[in-house]
Amino acid sequence: MDLLNSVSSPQALLLVYLSLALTLMLTVFNYKSFLRKYDDFKAFLLYFALFFLTLMAVPCLIVLLAAAEPFEFFGKTGFSLGNSSRGLIAMVVAAPLAVLAGFIGSQDPVMKQHYPFSKSACSNSRKFVVYEVAYLFLYYLTWEFVFRGLLFFPFISSNGLLIALGLQTILSTLYHIGHPDSEIFAALAAGFIFGFIAYWTGSFLYTVFIHALVGISNDTFLYLRHYRHAG
Repeated sequence: MDLLNSVSSPQALLLVYLSLALTLMLTVFNYKSFLRKYDDFKAFLLYFALFFLTLMAVPCLIVLLAAAEPFEFFGKTGFSLGNSSRGLIAMVVAAPLAVLAGFIGSQDPVMKQHYPFSKSACSNSRKFVVYEVAYLFLYYLTWEFVFRGLLFFPFISSNGLLIALGLQTILSTLYHIGHPDSEIFAALAAGFIFGFIAYWTGSFLYTVFIHALVGISNDTFLYLRHYRHAG
């Protein structure tokens, strides 16, 4: 009976699905497979779109179909404004630090080789803006929804904050394998920091802003320094 109840629960269904979805994103839908067929601008836009579809759209559909109160479920997983006053404080305090982190990252030659993911997006300002907007809404929003939402909030009440922080940090750090070593260590620290911010504000939406600001600032500094006049 307990097994039947667990199988039918939205959280259990999501965990089973996410185990498959994350595996697919690392293998079949890995951006490297798209780079064999398309230029890196199209390849990464397609990768971002599939990232959003696989890890956000489908999980949201599962919740809508399986949860008795889907919007309550979303709220409990941080998909809400939470404590907006705390969220505003977090964004104001973190914004300059996020830009500084992006600037520091852009000074690293290894990071320059890795970012922006799409070098052809830097051929002109319009393509760069399109790329970064897709990066924000398709990739960063989805990332925080999964790691600081679905794989974090539900485990706080059952396992405690520290275990929930550790769990999502392990998973989000491992997803950075193949990135520069400095970024992997940064992901380790960010996992705990962003997780705590999500917990403190009751929402992962504020960590979307902070996380994206780091990455987009890094890309922008690299674009302005190395690519702006290339085209």
